[in-house]
Amino acid sequence: MSDQDDQQLIALVKEGDKKAFDRLVIKYQQRIIQLVSRYISDASEAQDVAQEAFIKTYKALPNFRGDSAFYTWLYRIAVNTAKNHLVSRARKSSDHTVDVNDAENFEGAFQLKEGDTPEHLLLSEEIRSTIQQAINDLPDELRNAISYRELDGMSYEEIAQKMKCPVGTVRSRIFRAREAVDKILKPLL
Repeated sequence: MSDQDDQQLIALVKEGDKKAFDRLVIKYQQRIIQLVSRYISDASEAQDVAQEAFIKTYKALPNFRGDSAFYTWLYRIAVNTAKNHLVSRARKSSDHTVDVNDAENFEGAFQLKEGDTPEHLLLSEEIRSTIQQAINDLPDELRNAISYRELDGMSYEEIAQKMKCPVGTVRSRIFRAREAVDKILKPLL
């Protein structure tokens, strides 16, 4: 199934065909779960966040202009959903104040078991630091392309204009940058 097939399915979804969206979900489901799993280590939680990303995508689909490939747009929604989930989870766990005498009755105690252990926090920081270093070590054209895309949220077309090169070159640079970062991250994950 190509980008053109995706565009046809999107057109059907916009006309009210829900089964067309099911085909998009089936096509990209595993890739999105794997993507979300980079941010969220618990498998069932990652699946929930991936599902939430698809729901957001479905609701926002009428606004999809097709400036980029559908997967690129879905990728951004999934990453943002995962990041928002992490922020929300951090807020929930830090919003609780517990009296020492009430600790054993504290309903939120399960959150203290694994998510915020010193080891987990250290690994998260190490991953963040490794990603940042990997991006910094990239050649200028790759670093700029990935930064414009992932940090600034620019479309491929906007990046192509800014970097004064064809869109295909931008896609290639971003792909190579992601590959380089993934290669460096693999030992940590």
